[in-house]
Amino acid sequence: MNPDPNRQTDKASAGRRAAALGALLAAVVCVGAIVTVVAVRERSGAEAAAPAERKQRAAAPETEADDQTVVITWVGDTMLGTTSAVPPDNGKPMFAKVRQWIKPADLALGNLEGVLSERGASKCGGASGGTCFAFRAPTASAKALRWAGFDVMNMANNHAMDYGADARMDTKIALAKSSIASTGGPGEIAFILRNGIRFALIGLAPYPWAQDNRDLAGAAKLVKAARRKADVVIAMVHAGAEGSDKTHTPTGTEYAFGEDRGNTREMAYTLIDAGAALVLGSGPHVIRGVQRYHGRMIAYSLGNFAGWHNFASGSVLDQTGVLRVTINKDGRVLDGRWLSAQLVPPGVPVPQPSNLSANLARSVSIADFGKDAWPMKPDGRLAAWDAK
Repeated sequence: MNPDPNRQTDKASAGRRAAALGALLAAVVCVGAIVTVVAVRERSGAEAAAPAERKQRAAAPETEADDQTVVITWVGDTMLGTTSAVPPDNGKPMFAKVRQWIKPADLALGNLEGVLSERGASKCGGASGGTCFAFRAPTASAKALRWAGFDVMNMANNHAMDYGADARMDTKIALAKSSIASTGGPGEIAFILRNGIRFALIGLAPYPWAQDNRDLAGAAKLVKAARRKADVVIAMVHAGAEGSDKTHTPTGTEYAFGEDRGNTREMAYTLIDAGAALVLGSGPHVIRGVQRYHGRMIAYSLGNFAGWHNFASGSVLDQTGVLRVTINKDGRVLDGRWLSAQLVPPGVPVPQPSNLSANLARSVSIADFGKDAWPMKPDGRLAAWDAK
């Protein structure tokens, strides 16, 4: 991205958490061409608390059993500062106003822009300038992500190598030390168990350090490999053109800054055809629509989520949100909501009572996808997967 254009509390579970973290830091298991990172972390009772909406739904006899559903949240581009602008308290103030939406989720996901490291040389050859931007925050910043409630961060994006391979590895280690899994490398899959449902998470972006979203055959192969070992596959994709005029998801290939960023729609369809249950997008810096494809959900972009003095502002660039969905073991969306937020200086998301964000998402969904737009109410409520 460029600034221009988410239970146990006994001793046994604590031991399992420590073992899982050790496995994430020390073990990478090769299965053919697939590199699999295993990351399973149980939550404390406080972290596992469900939102009020979920509790109400769980009490309804016609819905799935509570232990076979999972509440997932997704946010867009998230950046924890730069070498010249580091937020206080490791970045916690960036998430304070919307933590109430992220922390209670069973599985909270986000796209992490830039690296968490104290080393490496900028890809720009110095201070960011012109059309080159490099972003780096201290490794301690990972604590703010954990405090906010994040469980998995996607590292498939154009800023994952801003300070080189060592800084990228520092980022993965810092996240793991804060009990946050990461994914997005070529052939990389993160596995997480929640409420008896095994999730596989992959990240894609049009870069050599990521699973390439333009390689449709390779993307489908990775999803199929993940699906063989998981109940639900979630694909997090960083793709598409950037800027205030890019709210619509076009057909065909998208370009930005001379880069071929792939055919966003075709890529999303390919992932679902291969077995993904959710496709969650980021990258355009603006809100895009939510589509229903073969009963599955594609959320093309939630815009910029948080960035300390990093993002351009104004108009649609300030619109953001948190996508919350409840899914079952079959990957079916049982309910959901687009929780509207707005970025305020210096790049902090705050709740938006006007629901302007949700209404923007609703309008572009209808404009771009017609009858295939995911049904959304003006207040952001999303219909179940099979609603007509």
